[in-house]
Amino acid sequence: MELLFLALFCLHILKTEAVVGHWCYRSQKCEQPQCEDPSQWHNIYVACKGDRQSPVNIVTRNVVYDKSLKPLAFEGYDVRGSVDWTLENNGHTVKVALDTSPKVGGGGLGVKYKAVEFHLHWGVPGEPRNFPGSEHSIDGEKYPMELHVVHIREDASNVAEAKKSPDGLAVLAFFIKADEENKNYETLLSALKDIKYKGDIVKVEPLPLSSLLPPEEDLGRYYRYQGSLTSPDCYQGVIWTVFEKPVELSLLQLSQFAELHFDGKNSTPMMENFRPVQPLNGREVLWSGAGVVLPTARPLLLLALAMACTLSSLAH
Repeated sequence: MELLFLALFCLHILKTEAVVGHWCYRSQKCEQPQCEDPSQWHNIYVACKGDRQSPVNIVTRNVVYDKSLKPLAFEGYDVRGSVDWTLENNGHTVKVALDTSPKVGGGGLGVKYKAVEFHLHWGVPGEPRNFPGSEHSIDGEKYPMELHVVHIREDASNVAEAKKSPDGLAVLAFFIKADEENKNYETLLSALKDIKYKGDIVKVEPLPLSSLLPPEEDLGRYYRYQGSLTSPDCYQGVIWTVFEKPVELSLLQLSQFAELHFDGKNSTPMMENFRPVQPLNGREVLWSGAGVVLPTARPLLLLALAMACTLSSLAH
């Protein structure tokens, strides 16, 4: 009976204008059976089958500590721009174009990169714990949502020009977990009702980009690897920085993304808009380990504490 209901539902919302060659997420296949889901993206964009694809599962026991990965230097992240932000439902996610261009450098980056946009990926907004939607995972565990701040090389005028370089883009990735309410996100979340459908655009008051991120003092610990964009064209020239410290949103705040749709009225709700993890293919994932006891040093520290306790008890 459930299968029959699903089949009837698919027939009800099937769109005859679905075009072969249009990329989509797996959750859109019911509505657009002819679209190319992540396992088929390479049929349209050959780079999607490359050997440096993103996202990846980060296995913490295999990461390589790199002492050169110092905290990044953020420029203009704490500045509220003078131009309104443009929020867009682009049929795949919520995208926010940035006009001011905060910059990031240091932290092992060869050049400075300027921010051009940010967007999000999520699972099922109403059930973020049961159906998480972050793209990267840590030891196989996913978070409810993931925020990507996309940067291009400072010397490039746009994304297309940046892609001509082998290291043209740098993306900062932040996990989002279900926890406390985050009032800094209210401006964005309250605007979601105005961009329910594909192509909808709304202007909102700009915020300092740093207000959407964890405090800067918590951003010293991160993972770094060479990868790609996580949606077509899957350009392989992205320096990824995946931060350990997550952003917090409440369950109610996360559920507000349920208002969005992939297309027009009565179309599939926008959910599970993430790409599955890709093979590392021999790539190293580096770890900054800033200001922490290294994993190899912890047993020695525990042993020293145990010996101190033993000697103390003997003295008595």
